Amino acid sequence: MEPIIIAFLVLSLIAAIFAAIIYFVDKQFHVDEDPRIDLIADKLPGANCGGCGYAGCRNFAEAIVKNNSLDNLFCAPGGNKTMAEIAQLMNLEAEEKKPQVAVIRCNGTNENCPPKHDYEGIESCGFANFLFAGDGGCAYGCLGLGDCVATCKFDAMYMDPITGLPVVIEDNCTACGNCVKACPRNIIEIRNKGPKNRRIYVACMNKEKGVYAKVNCSVACIGCNACVKECKFDAIKIESFLAYIDYQKCTLCRKCVPVCPTNCIVEVNFPIKKKANIDLANDSNQNIENN
Repeated sequence: MEPIIIAFLVLSLIAAIFAAIIYFVDKQFHVDEDPRIDLIADKLPGANCGGCGYAGCRNFAEAIVKNNSLDNLFCAPGGNKTMAEIAQLMNLEAEEKKPQVAVIRCNGTNENCPPKHDYEGIESCGFANFLFAGDGGCAYGCLGLGDCVATCKFDAMYMDPITGLPVVIEDNCTACGNCVKACPRNIIEIRNKGPKNRRIYVACMNKEKGVYAKVNCSVACIGCNACVKECKFDAIKIESFLAYIDYQKCTLCRKCVPVCPTNCIVEVNFPIKKKANIDLANDSNQNIENN
């Protein structure tokens, strides 16, 4: 029994010595933390999505307190309401931002960009991007392996088995930007939701000349300049044979949509134009007369 008692006493003494050292170091190097950090962190959604550019919500709160400013600091999941509450807490002013959403700038569905071969390998867009152009042959289009869906923390995306493309659920999307970072083809963009959730954008990222772009995808942008000529607001530019619509300048007049020869310009949440309704009505009347 005596060796056991001695061993117990020695271990207890060692433990006491280490405890004293830890206590001394903690007191010596202790840094008082600003209580506002906890208050700000409590107001944040706690998703730790990284959309703000920081590792987590607490890191974001620390940055606000450290800078004593909200310049270039915005929590997308929390939105304007959360930032306004933080601004009030910090006695600062928060810039109100327009609601944004992720959009898929590729319409290379299985129909528009038919598969030419099957991919067998790791189910990751990041990995596949190094190996091949994609099932449909477009080196700029969606690879369809769902890295964007896997990285989304808000259940705002899913892969459509029919089209082979990701779909954004607008009501769930917080515009955190994680899907943008996850996509190796850069086909996902964060854009303003627009009035009544209406948006117009070019659903193509192909920078090849038109004749080559059309070989793989029937709805590829061919850089024909038709949309540029039609736009009266200088909202469309052509760079590297690819059109881009600036959502800051776009007035949603929709005049660029019908002039696009490949139908690569997408309009979202717009009502059917009256002209289209008239044409449909005329077609119906013609069918009735023929019968």
